[in-house]
Amino acid sequence: MDVYASSDWDEDWDEAWEYQPGFTVELRSKPGAFYTVESYDPMMVPSVWLVDDPRPRYPHELKLISRSSQYVCPLSTPIATKPQLCSL
Repeated sequence: MDVYASSDWDEDWDEAWEYQPGFTVELRSKPGAFYTVESYDPMMVPSVWLVDDPRPRYPHELKLISRSSQYVCPLSTPIATKPQLCSL
C-alpha cells in the first residue's frame, strides 16, 4: 500500500493544521465553552488535547473559532519602508 497516495494521509495533515497549539476552539456540546488547543497527536485517539481540559477530544467534538496570531506578519509599518521579516 502506498502511504503517500492514501487520502487518509492528506486528511491527517489537514486535521493537524486545524488543531495547532494556540488555536481557539469551542466545544460543540457546550456552546460558549472556549478552549485553547494544547497539542495534537495523530497517533492518539482522541487526538486533540485542550488547555485546562482533563481529557482529550475528537476533532468532530470541536469547532475551530480562531487561529493563533503568532503566524501572521505585523503590518504596523508603512509598506514603503524597509520590509520586515516574519518569523514562524
